[in-house]
Amino acid sequence: MTRHNTTSTSPDAPATSHTATNHIATRNAATTNVSPDEIRKFDALARDWWDSEGPCRPLHRLNPVRANFIDATVAVAGKTLLDIGCGGGLLTEALAQRGAQVTGIDMATESLAVAEHHARESGLNIEYATTTAEDWALSHAGHYDCVTCLEMLEHVPDPNSVISAAAQLVAPGGRVIFSTLNRTPSAFLQAIVGAEYLLQWLPKGTHRYDTFITPAELAQSCRQAGLGVKAIQGVAYNPVTERFSLSHRVSVNYLLVAEKPVSG
Repeated sequence: MTRHNTTSTSPDAPATSHTATNHIATRNAATTNVSPDEIRKFDALARDWWDSEGPCRPLHRLNPVRANFIDATVAVAGKTLLDIGCGGGLLTEALAQRGAQVTGIDMATESLAVAEHHARESGLNIEYATTTAEDWALSHAGHYDCVTCLEMLEHVPDPNSVISAAAQLVAPGGRVIFSTLNRTPSAFLQAIVGAEYLLQWLPKGTHRYDTFITPAELAQSCRQAGLGVKAIQGVAYNPVTERFSLSHRVSVNYLLVAEKPVSG
């Protein structure tokens, strides 16, 4: 997939064309796939990750829907899972509470410190590491029954690199689950104009429209990484009930399930 050239974070109309520790050595080629601005942005939210009425309010409402979907897809109890771009650990903890053996990785050190502290207070045994997916894949290839990467691809310079790393990390026959925002006018209106400017749920500039990824682009990137696409599921938001739910519409937020073939 390729990035588009729209870089403004103001709500202009979109173009019509479309103790956290580092467990392995840093590899320059991988760590270049990190945006310092994005890291600073999410580290600034560190103390608010677990405030369900704060800037992470949308994630708190979305998290049960995501966790239920993942559990229904892979039956997480007893499975080894990797959560790429885990942030403050909302999804990571939800999966651990369901019996999964979960590792969370991120490059936002302050967010990871919050995740580790909250897991400890919750009595959960979760491994956290400050690293990229590309670096983690160097020593953990084929290690996980399931790899999740939710609301993260739109925040890195090269999404394809993360997708390729996820494909390396999952075991043959295992599943990789992505979630991101579609590049549509509806997504622009809801995720940027609505969430950032009108409702002010998120800090202005949290999202950039040019980094949103269409389902077709994501599916193509998965296939290029050697993954087979099994399902694409939309997620809808009801502003009256303030609830998220699964939907057949993929115009704003969606989940994609991919599977690594069993060779031989």
